[in-house]
This record gives sequence, structure tokens and C-alpha cells, in this order.
Amino acid sequence: MSMGQNGDEPTVGQLVANASKDLSNLVRSEIELAKTELKKTAVKAGTGAGLFAGAAFLALLAIVLLSIALAYAFNALGLHPALAFLVTAGIYLLIAAVLVLIGRRALSSAKGPERAIQTSKESVDALKAIGKGDEVSLPTAPPEPGGRR
Repeated sequence: MSMGQNGDEPTVGQLVANASKDLSNLVRSEIELAKTELKKTAVKAGTGAGLFAGAAFLALLAIVLLSIALAYAFNALGLHPALAFLVTAGIYLLIAAVLVLIGRRALSSAKGPERAIQTSKESVDALKAIGKGDEVSLPTAPPEPGGRR
């Protein structure tokens, strides 16, 4: 840190410049942390949505097969072809139900950027304390994205 004219303490301008630089670094770090956390959440949400899409496709196939089976049942009353279609449709419905359960679990595990929100709250509290004139020790280096805090 550079010193003022008398060599003892930095000037007010230097303090403001340093605080501005530190605040800028802190904001950039918080944004990077939020991006990292949201990327992980988006992958989980995308997986859950993909599983729901697979379940919807299989359910559509089941509806088509159930319709054909019902038509055979009414048309022929010789239950053999209709029964075969009903069993196939039942298998598709079971697979669709399993995909829905897996998709629901994947979507429920998706979370927001919890660490970024927490560290942002800490930063706001520290800035409020500085504004009141309280002594606050700020971290010397912002946390690395993806690293543990």
C-alpha cells in the first residue's frame, strides 16, 4: 500500500481507491461463484426435464397401444391380439412411471446458488458495518470459484 505525503498513513484518496478495487474484486468473485453453482443446478434440472420428456414419450406410445388394443377387443372379441397389446402397453406404463419417479428426484435435488447468496449477505453486512464506522476485517483474497470457503 502506498503511503501519503508524510510517509505514515495512506491518503483518503488512496483509501477510497483501494476500497473501490477490493469491492470490485469481491463483486466479480461473487458473480463467478454464482455462475459455477448455477451451472451445476442447470445440469441437474436438465437431467430431470429430460427424464420427464422420456416418460411423456413412453406414455404417448402406451396410449396408442391401448387404443389399438381396445379396437381389437371390440372388433374381434378373440382376445388374443388385444391381450398382447394390453400387456405391452402395461410394460410401457410401468417404464414411464419409473422415469417420472427418477425425474422428480433429480429435479428436487436441484438447488440455488446457496454459497453465493451467503457470501453476498456477508459482504453487505461488512459494508454496512464500515458505513457505521465499525472495525471490520475483510478477507484479503476473494474465494476461488468452485473452491471451498
